[in-house]
Amino acid sequence: MNIFSLDEFGTTERIIAIVVIAVVAHLSVYGIRHLGQRLMAADTMLRWNKLRTLAGLVTSALVFSLYFGSLGFVLQEFGVSLTAYLASASILGLAIGFGSQGVVQDVVTGLTVILSDLFQVGDLVEISGQIGIVQSISMRFTILLNPLGAKVFIPNRTLSSVIIYPRGYVRCFADITLSNQEELADKMLPRVEAITASFVDEFPGIMRSRPEISAPEQTQSGRVYVRVKFRIWPGRIDPIKEAFKTEIVATLKLLNPDYADWMVSINNEVSEAPAAIVPFRSSHARTRPKPP
Repeated sequence: MNIFSLDEFGTTERIIAIVVIAVVAHLSVYGIRHLGQRLMAADTMLRWNKLRTLAGLVTSALVFSLYFGSLGFVLQEFGVSLTAYLASASILGLAIGFGSQGVVQDVVTGLTVILSDLFQVGDLVEISGQIGIVQSISMRFTILLNPLGAKVFIPNRTLSSVIIYPRGYVRCFADITLSNQEELADKMLPRVEAITASFVDEFPGIMRSRPEISAPEQTQSGRVYVRVKFRIWPGRIDPIKEAFKTEIVATLKLLNPDYADWMVSINNEVSEAPAAIVPFRSSHARTRPKPP
């Protein structure tokens, strides 16, 4: 006598098939995402931002297709034909599209951004008031890595007021007047260097790379000054204008009582040519080569 009836045996087969489909789909999605992450981290991809952008979009599309197809095969085990599933999915898709136009707008806008080369993975941008480096562009979201290291998810349909910083930083100059007396100027310069190093350790979140201090120069009017060159995140100049300048003026005033606030000027300036940016590390980390 058979323990299982034909119906029970058929049900067992369907359950096994559904489990196998689910496991295969999950492992495939995991493999595709893992492969996508490895491709985006490869040296070739790092040199070609366009490829990284497309890799993120293709990964997102493949994951969606796998889940969509797996659901169809699962329903087939319950007697629903794939043809009927695809037809109903199309009709349901239209109905959902009218009810959730935001999702459709996300996908269309994401494709438009990629095909129009508006911005790419690795670009420093300001989008909808959010500043960060583009980490990925998927079918629904553009993900930025902001100055604090947090991920910012921006729905593609809300992309507006896009500002792109092609050099990957904003250059800020601090021109600091030194004394015309060589002996006094020699005392001022080490103070400027010490304050700059201390400031970098205090405000690492505004830096894109370590600042540079130029050699003292003299203008035609006889004014001697030294220039501190900062490469910072967009919109992060306030600590330099306030904390850095205040400390410089107060310190140099101890060496020269006549030292005035106007002798330190802070200005933004865009670099004339792109430069490779070296990731910032505090002075406690291993020293890296300075960008050109």
